Amino acid sequence: MPYVDGFVVPVPRAKIDAYRKMAQDAGKIWREHGALQFRECVAEDVKPGQLTSFPQAVDLQDGEVVFFSWIVYESRAARDTINDKVMKDPRMADMMKPDADVPFDVKRMIYGGFDVLVDL
Repeated sequence: MPYVDGFVVPVPRAKIDAYRKMAQDAGKIWREHGALQFRECVAEDVKPGQLTSFPQAVDLQDGEVVFFSWIVYESRAARDTINDKVMKDPRMADMMKPDADVPFDVKRMIYGGFDVLVDL
């Protein structure tokens, strides 16, 4: 079964174009190194909930929108190998700098790796 890295990120609406550019650049790198899919999805129908929701999970602020994103790999081992190559890729250097002008608040990003249970 495939392995998936998932992300939920708050992005200021004023920085969506910059986020798109960064995601397109990063996605090309991940795909070149072997990722099967790279998806970035902008929230269209996500409302605050009573107890939990995507907006609450990222402490969504006025003027921001939630992105739900994922990268699919052949396996956990492939993910680890691919991510190691991506992190060492010189094209990622500017995106990885601690003081980089990243178009979202990395402190409010939620992410993790997931085993696929059902794949239809």
